[in-house]
Amino acid sequence: MDDVCILIPTLNEAKTIGELIREFKEIGFKNILVIDGGSTDGTREIAEAEGARVVLQKGKGKGSAIVQALEMIDKEITVMVDGDGTYLPSEVFILIEEVRRGADHVIGNRFANYEKGAFTRLNFIGNKILNLLFSTGYGIPLNDILSGYRAFQTKKIKELELKQKGFEIEAEMTIESVRKGLKVVEVPISYKKRIGAKTKLNPLKDGVRIGMTIYRMMKVHNPMMYFGVLGLFIMFIGVLTGIYVVIEWMNHVTHYLLSVLTALLIIIGFQIFMFGVISDLIVSLNRELMKEMRKLK
Repeated sequence: MDDVCILIPTLNEAKTIGELIREFKEIGFKNILVIDGGSTDGTREIAEAEGARVVLQKGKGKGSAIVQALEMIDKEITVMVDGDGTYLPSEVFILIEEVRRGADHVIGNRFANYEKGAFTRLNFIGNKILNLLFSTGYGIPLNDILSGYRAFQTKKIKELELKQKGFEIEAEMTIESVRKGLKVVEVPISYKKRIGAKTKLNPLKDGVRIGMTIYRMMKVHNPMMYFGVLGLFIMFIGVLTGIYVVIEWMNHVTHYLLSVLTALLIIIGFQIFMFGVISDLIVSLNRELMKEMRKLK
């Protein structure tokens, strides 16, 4: 396993990090990199005592930690796993095997086998909504784009343009992999109930941020979805105001300014929708061109 690096981003994981590192070492992994976000509970000291390489991250947020760590890794395969003890080190071989078979990015699907209480009801519903948004917008049916247990071809993952600094990083990594044409594979894994400190993820605030990241990045991959939804929404508002104007007019009340606004909303919405249609055609042509260029290499 000398060609594999186990990457563990941490922040106050003292209760679980020691056992996690020990388990990875017991099954043959020596290259373990812990990138820490400024823990105050002794996480770094425990990780160092267990023989891991520990680096203090420069910025803030999980995304910043992962981007910094990837720049340091020179092993052929990188396995990324959260340090909270919710994932099983013994299942790492499932992910690595898929990479060795030719996958560029392997995602562990937590929903295949999760322990009771591992997800709160809000987290469960939020994950399902975000996965549905991704599958609809990007045309690839994945069940767990926010999983914290992944394996990659290091060289390929370094080619991704990762910009997100927080918990949006998993969604961005998945989207960027799809956009770059990498082979993304999902495998079933187990997911345990978190031990120790509460999760740092805020289900509502971070969920909205992740959702906006997924939607915002559709501009490049699926402009029809991005501009189409926006255009239809604006037209829908225009239709609602138009219905109100007509009802008021039938009652002998005229709203001139609202009538003008109604017309503008419908026209603007239609123009944005058509822009999405044209953009989608351009993206499709460009995608086909890139495929042909890759065949010539």
